[in-house]
Amino acid sequence: MRLTPLFSVVTLAFAVAVVSAQQNRIDVVAPNAPELAAFGPLAVGVRTITVTDRNRSDVLKTIEGGAVVRYDRPLTLEVWYPAAAPAQGNARAEYRTTAIDTSIAVTLHGRAVRDAAPAPSRPFPLVVISHGYPGNRLLMSHLGENLASKGFVTVSIDHTDSTYADRQAFASTLYNRAPDQLFVVREMARLGAARSNSALAGLIDATRTGIVGYSMGGYGVVNTIGGSYSAAAVTGQGAPPNRMLAERTTAHDGYRASLDPRVIAAIAIGPWGMHRGFWDAEGLAGIRTPVLFVAGSADEVSGYDAGTRALFRGAVNADRYLLTFVNAGHNAAAPIPAPAEVVAAGEKGRGAFTHYADAVWDTVRMNNILQHFATAWFDLHLKGDRSRAAYLDVASPEGGAAVFALDLSGQPTPAHTYWKGFHRGTAVGLRLEHAAPAGPRPSPQ
Repeated sequence: MRLTPLFSVVTLAFAVAVVSAQQNRIDVVAPNAPELAAFGPLAVGVRTITVTDRNRSDVLKTIEGGAVVRYDRPLTLEVWYPAAAPAQGNARAEYRTTAIDTSIAVTLHGRAVRDAAPAPSRPFPLVVISHGYPGNRLLMSHLGENLASKGFVTVSIDHTDSTYADRQAFASTLYNRAPDQLFVVREMARLGAARSNSALAGLIDATRTGIVGYSMGGYGVVNTIGGSYSAAAVTGQGAPPNRMLAERTTAHDGYRASLDPRVIAAIAIGPWGMHRGFWDAEGLAGIRTPVLFVAGSADEVSGYDAGTRALFRGAVNADRYLLTFVNAGHNAAAPIPAPAEVVAAGEKGRGAFTHYADAVWDTVRMNNILQHFATAWFDLHLKGDRSRAAYLDVASPEGGAAVFALDLSGQPTPAHTYWKGFHRGTAVGLRLEHAAPAGPRPSPQ
């Protein structure tokens, strides 16, 4: 039997996905991946560091009606960065962690070199990555390594009280998510400054910062870029004591001042909270940062029509896009593939498997699509590469309705409306919508 080219590519992609699951690779780019998913030309280094936000309000020890207890809040960060070419024989990084079931030990494999010397050409834009509840700093490690190879310093946070290992009451996540993100931007700017005496000294240009958040990380991102919480969120079920969440509303004098103007682009993946009333029209109108929303149309955790899509519609003053994985659930695009140790755990690992996987979409494929669009998004907004706009401003928002029409020399004909960077037939199941801000459209920095 003679295989058609598309069948051959799909078959090979499936084989790659199986091998990656067996080997716990976080750096797999399948043959049918869109163009910008490919790793960049730079070697990648990685460091694990711990930072501490002094005098943070302690949600877990504060009692309703009592004085606010304060503490020093530690955060563990995984930092990927462009590195000098590794010496022959340098070992690639292993990431030792656990699954959501912490009794299942997991070892992930990537292409970064632990504590490698930074690349000489610097500084680089900063991208902060924020996981869901529960999660950890390695849940989106595929994106961290990928973007670092393209000239970004990517910093993924272990949100204290929100990780697999230290999960605490949800009120802590509700309160701390946006402050954690803003603190990490400030701390990385300090550590990455030219004379910081840090291992990251001179490596980071924090004036060009992007942020990526998944689920509760996306909830934090919306607030971090100006989407103030509603009055109802302050006193809702499970809210932090003493109306502490009011600090992140427009009624609080310090909220607008807390926003960091260095954060100039954002990606919010399945952001939680809109379907629970955490935002209203007034709050969402405060978002002016360009934002790419990403969601599965069957998201059962954050909601779609009443969730991410409602956020997209409501952020009327932002230049924004909505990338939809049709029929995908809450795990669309963000999590790494389910580790082999989870699969090997059999019945014990069944619940852990669903933490990573989607019922319809292949995880590697979704990861590659996110890497493609994140590259276009941050190249455009953090590096000012206007050629990347062509990957976002598609002629046919419905990928399945786009027309693939090339002439004999491989050049697009006038009928060609296929998404730039996608192979024939591979935009099916995707939808990409754009809405301009109500006011003047911001220019990429």
